[in-house]
Amino acid sequence: MSAEQANGVGGAAADGFFYAGRELEAATELANYYRWIVDLFKPYLGGHGVEYGSGIGTTAALLIPQFHHLDLVEPSANLYAVLARRFDGDPRVTIVTETLESHTAAMADASRDAIVLINVLEHIEDDDRALTDFFRILRPGGHLLLFVPALSFLYSALDEVLEHYRRYHLKPMRRQVEAAGFAVVVARYIDVLGILPWWLVNTVGGKRELDARMTRLYDRIGIPVTRALERLIPPPVGKNILMVANRPT
Repeated sequence: MSAEQANGVGGAAADGFFYAGRELEAATELANYYRWIVDLFKPYLGGHGVEYGSGIGTTAALLIPQFHHLDLVEPSANLYAVLARRFDGDPRVTIVTETLESHTAAMADASRDAIVLINVLEHIEDDDRALTDFFRILRPGGHLLLFVPALSFLYSALDEVLEHYRRYHLKPMRRQVEAAGFAVVVARYIDVLGILPWWLVNTVGGKRELDARMTRLYDRIGIPVTRALERLIPPPVGKNILMVANRPT
């Protein structure tokens, strides 16, 4: 399958992939959360980019205005259909239904300016190989933008349901990204206030799906508070890690 189609929507859905979870629907309640992430990424976005794991387009809608062109890569048949309905006809967008592994393998060297993964890298079993492929695909001066779950002690039943291979820690993740050839530009924990509720509800409580009502409440109250606090004082830990890395020129 070609990674680019002239009409902006690439081919049929990838065989064997169908996402049946409700977490993406609950995540649509996280408007402040995703806006915070994209705002932190904005200085490094532009040109021709790729977003892996675009889901139903929640973050893609925020990312598209920052790019001349953006490839949305999503392997799930039902989510591909949602993306096609939402963005088909937008000349800035190419929708591709492939796995990350097959898509990166087919990509030309030094062909993209930015690669974005928001809550995706933890789903990739061989994340070292993925990082090496990202380095090859990026043009010199291009940026890799990562947002991942943090702190292994928070690993929960929900992480298992979501098929997360791991949660990350800042220093080892930085070393891992640098080992792939990148120069790390930004590396920080984020969402310190989210640690306790995640631990209580998911790690200890064993909850196996996101509660849309609680998610909406935390987004409206908790995220603005923690965003304001972390603007003043970078936290030593957080529920997630945000990292920006550059392919050196």
